[in-house]
Amino acid sequence: MTSGREEERLPLTFRFARREDAALILRFIRDLAEYEKMAGEVVATEALLEEWIFDRQKAEVIFAVADGREVGFALFFHNFSTFLGRAGIYLEDLYVQPAYRGRGYGRMILRQLARIAVERGCGRLEWWCLDWNRPSIDFYLSLGAEPMKDWTVYRIAGETLLAMAAE
Repeated sequence: MTSGREEERLPLTFRFARREDAALILRFIRDLAEYEKMAGEVVATEALLEEWIFDRQKAEVIFAVADGREVGFALFFHNFSTFLGRAGIYLEDLYVQPAYRGRGYGRMILRQLARIAVERGCGRLEWWCLDWNRPSIDFYLSLGAEPMKDWTVYRIAGETLLAMAAE
């Protein structure tokens, strides 16, 4: 006998985003920012996403599709490990719509990203997670992901970035 949640699981397929998906990508980004209590920080527009994802090809997006509709997404790009001597995949955003959570779709999206990484010869798949996001942390730990305890993220952005570039 299966649980009600398992019965609700629809088959999941994946597709890469196309230029005409810019509005959908932005909607998922805004939904994720709302969940992360960072909605005021989203300045992305459809035009910026089209430019950076499709024209400049600096990131990629896959959609998780269930019953003919996009229910989640992952935005990722390649980074590089000098120690491994090869590229990796950095997962910037992973989001599953609330109505579709608890069905294994997040795990399936990460599995698809792992497949992409292996197919491309990448040495790792990595991401950041907000310290307060216990449900996500517990989920990642259940997958065997290891937190990078000896590393601190640093960032230069906005006015500081502009000032440094002008020096």
